[in-house]
Amino acid sequence: MNIYVWIILIYLLGLTAFNFYKAKNVKTQDDMMVAGRSLGIGKMVFTLICTWIGSGTFIAGAEFAVKAGWSSLWMPAGAWVGIAIIYFLAGKIRTFGQYTIGDILEVRYGRFARLFGAIALVIAFTTIVSYQFRAGGLILNIITDGAISTAEGQIFTAAFVILFTAIGGMVAVAHTDLPNGIIIVLACTLAVPFVVIAAGGWNAPASVLPASHFEWFSSSFGAHPVLKGLSYFLATLFLLLGVQSMYQKFYSAKTPADAKKAVSLWIVGTIVVETVVIIIAIYAASYFYGTQYDPASIVLKAAREMIWAPVGILLLGAACVVVISTGMNYLLSPSTNLIRDIYQTFINPNAEEKKVVALQKVFIVIIGFVAFLMIFIPTYFKMEVSVLKYAYTAYTMYGVAITPALIAALAWKRATKLAGVVSIVSGAIVVFILDIVITYGFPNLLIDGDPWGIPSIYPGLIVSIGSLVVISYLTPKPSQEVLVKLFPENN
Repeated sequence: MNIYVWIILIYLLGLTAFNFYKAKNVKTQDDMMVAGRSLGIGKMVFTLICTWIGSGTFIAGAEFAVKAGWSSLWMPAGAWVGIAIIYFLAGKIRTFGQYTIGDILEVRYGRFARLFGAIALVIAFTTIVSYQFRAGGLILNIITDGAISTAEGQIFTAAFVILFTAIGGMVAVAHTDLPNGIIIVLACTLAVPFVVIAAGGWNAPASVLPASHFEWFSSSFGAHPVLKGLSYFLATLFLLLGVQSMYQKFYSAKTPADAKKAVSLWIVGTIVVETVVIIIAIYAASYFYGTQYDPASIVLKAAREMIWAPVGILLLGAACVVVISTGMNYLLSPSTNLIRDIYQTFINPNAEEKKVVALQKVFIVIIGFVAFLMIFIPTYFKMEVSVLKYAYTAYTMYGVAITPALIAALAWKRATKLAGVVSIVSGAIVVFILDIVITYGFPNLLIDGDPWGIPSIYPGLIVSIGSLVVISYLTPKPSQEVLVKLFPENN
């Protein structure tokens, strides 16, 4: 094996040993789901960075940058705005102090909202986990010079992430995210000068890449570039505003003040890393222009061929840890929903702590296996697999179905029970019909990859938000008894 493999393998073995050590502290539901509510600001910041920065950045974001150039910044920009908004809600979320977003949805909209929200979340997050496995396969294929195929790499990645998450839960996730987050920020920052110099200087991309790479809304987006570009912005914005993995981290903070301070630093780290990855991808695209390569692996290719070896190893290590960290976070989250929102709510409300912890580990394995099948089957049948497409579909489904009702539950006192339920269900149905039924059942209706040329997030949000607002004003206001749980100032 080459030096890249050895160094990354040693680091991963070190994380594994640390995980087994921390697993001894996982004794209660709080330990498994929210790290005993013990995280300080430092660990909060880096675990938030690791949760959000995953293969959606290193693989899907890089693939998008190769195809669309600087217009690809619209995708991460949605997250930046989302973090700025969530800053004002972080303290309230920690004060509420539960486990899942289902806890919030039930307080405002009842048990059915909790159930439907859990179903939508499990579907979206299982999809996100699946493309983490794909990204891991690509990374192992690159760093081993093809000795490990992408399909074999997917198996190794899936096994590692599932085992890692099942052993230690949130305790392991949060504590390993500290060194992982430092590696991610450091590697991305150090890599930029090497990539720019190797490509031929700051102006190199302009002399090589198509003019569409330098437009505000790339003409490569299709018939409606502005609509398409803003659809990526909206998809990441609404995913981040409602993504449960972040809420679990807020629940894990020591205090509401710590949660809020961590968000203010999180936005800085996220802007830096996501912008830097796009810079690396664009300059690497100009360097390799005219050669054959997989756009999804452009950052990995740059790490091997354009960057000084020590920094290249660090960047490849960062790519590995983002896949592991994000995979763990998005695998832990839906298993928490199955426990809290379905098992403890509808089946066994009085389950013992030990049984809950053991059962969640079983759910982690089951969800992980389903996620693996979602990526293994198309790989086995040699179907086209795009991490960007997987990411966009998952972002849209979750953001449309969950986020409007969730944000309204936290910030709009007029939102009513029926309105919340209808918003969740109708948003999910619209996206499912447009992105799944029509896309795969009636491909003749697609224009530039979207039904009738309109990205599904627009009709999805119109239906979800529209039903939430209209039905809220047509139904009686929530009682003070309901509101006081999330708006204690009403008491």
